[in-house]
Amino acid sequence: MKTVFITGTSTGIGKATAKLFQAKGWHVIATMRTPEKETELRKLENVTILPLDVTDLAQIKDTVANVMSTFDVGVVVNNAGYGLLGALEEFTNENIVRQVETNFLGTVRVTQAFIPFFRKSQKGLFVNVTSIGGHTGFPFTSIYNGTKWAVEGWSECLSIELSMFNVGVKTVAPSSTHTELFSHNAAVTALPFYEATEKKMVGMIKPASAPEDIARVIFEASTDGKDQLRYFAGKSAQAIYDRRQEIGAEASIKEIKKNLFQ
Repeated sequence: MKTVFITGTSTGIGKATAKLFQAKGWHVIATMRTPEKETELRKLENVTILPLDVTDLAQIKDTVANVMSTFDVGVVVNNAGYGLLGALEEFTNENIVRQVETNFLGTVRVTQAFIPFFRKSQKGLFVNVTSIGGHTGFPFTSIYNGTKWAVEGWSECLSIELSMFNVGVKTVAPSSTHTELFSHNAAVTALPFYEATEKKMVGMIKPASAPEDIARVIFEASTDGKDQLRYFAGKSAQAIYDRRQEIGAEASIKEIKKNLFQ
């Protein structure tokens, strides 16, 4: 039985991905910060639930070492992450550091912990969940998008680096999805001079996809055997990316400004 290790499985894309892999006959190692609260995944066969905070380096190292001493993990899905919606001026330093530590450094550190095992076995695949926000610029998500741009660039470098050991790296970039991604927004104090534009920006967001739609693309990337780095998922991700490629980055920026401020 094939085994997949997934971070951030308590809700949304992570949970949907865990359920899909399990339904496809995989053994799923589902990790989350508070496993004691999980009830749905516990009812499924061949699902192992483990505690993991991707900002805790010691816990990452211990968890990966223990998992690899017991299971033959073939795919690691780096999904854990969250976002804050708001102007940069509204963010505290803690807001900024927490997003970077979770979304970027968490992905880097989990991956780094698995590399020695994959290198020795000359096999393995990392699938990093990013965002269409990692391919284009949007206002009021600068830190979140910045972390996703970082994961995209880092993944591209790593995909070349690890290919010498037959270890793969892929990214899946979802568009807007019905999840709790921005549920931490109470941590941001809104400033009145951004309020109207922030509301307009939210209104411009395309219809959101279901987490299950994104999970299907993650499963495809994990199992299709293709030497392909980037996958787009959701109702609008591919269209947004294609538009930017069509008109170029500078024109794309101007187009967003025009739509938002005129």
